[in-house]
Parts: sequence; C-alpha cells; structure tokens
Amino acid sequence: MQTQNLKIRLITVSAIIFALALFRLLPHLPNVSPVAAMALFGGAYFADKRMAFIVPFVALFISDLVLGLHNSMIFVYTGFALTVAIGFMLKDRVTLTNTIFAVVLSSLLFFLLTNFGAWLSSGLYAKTAEGLMQAYVAGIPFFQNSLLGNMVYAGVIFGAYALLQKKVSVLQVPKLK
Repeated sequence: MQTQNLKIRLITVSAIIFALALFRLLPHLPNVSPVAAMALFGGAYFADKRMAFIVPFVALFISDLVLGLHNSMIFVYTGFALTVAIGFMLKDRVTLTNTIFAVVLSSLLFFLLTNFGAWLSSGLYAKTAEGLMQAYVAGIPFFQNSLLGNMVYAGVIFGAYALLQKKVSVLQVPKLK
C-alpha cells in the first residue's frame, strides 16, 4: 500500500511539473515563468532526491528545446539546480513563510548567476567589474518580473497542492514518529 501511495505521489508531482513547464510555452511577460516554482516544488515534494532533479530538469529541457537553446544555459541550469536544493530545505516544512523565503532566495541566486553568465558569455559588457555591474543593473527589470512570477506560480502550485493533499489521502505524507 505504501509503495502504491509513493507511485501516486510521484505521478501527481511529475504531472504538475510538466504542466508548469507548458506554461513557459504560452505568451507571458519577460521572465514571468514557472521555472523556480517547478524546481522548488520538485525539491519539496519528491521523496527521491534524484527524481527531484530529473523530472524538473527534463521538463525544463523539453521546453527549452521548443523555446531555443542559448550560450548561457549552464548558468540557468545551475540556478535551477540550486533552486531544487533550496526546495529540499522545504521538505516537510512547507509553510507560507518558508516558501516565501525560498522563493526570494532562489530568485536572488538565479538573478546573480544568470546575469553573471550574460556578462561572461555575451559581448554586451566589458569584462571588468564595471561591466559586471552594468549586467546586473540591466537585469533588474527582469529580476522584478522573475520574482513576481516566482511568487505567483509558487503560491498557486504550493497552495493548490496543499488543498489537494487535504482532499486526496494518498497524497498526504505520513508523519514520522
């Protein structure tokens, strides 16, 4: 019975993540996407840490194949992996406060990594400290959108899943004694 419940949770969480990835393909404001929510959710709710990385990464990669690949993807995927790891800290501790903290922290790390990557891999900025600061300043509007999108998507997905857990008993994680 326990194995069956784990399978149902695995399928449910995976389906939610792939559904979120589809939202990346719909028209949206720049950087307002469910990427961080996918990663945090996977880290928080997959029982198997390998699956917490595999399922969100596969969903992200498939959507990237449709959207297009670029030369700073290593920084995007590193930020995504760190967001999954931040999701691990939410495991069994999902509260409004913890989730907000995780969203802000992961958004900030993603901003720092991806703008560093833009500075390093594009010809837009001088390879100096001043050029790096220019890259970060240029990224601020995208950070605002990213933080807004991360908050909205994480709020919806974590909230909806909490409600679903209350209604569907097999999705409830047994409490350790």
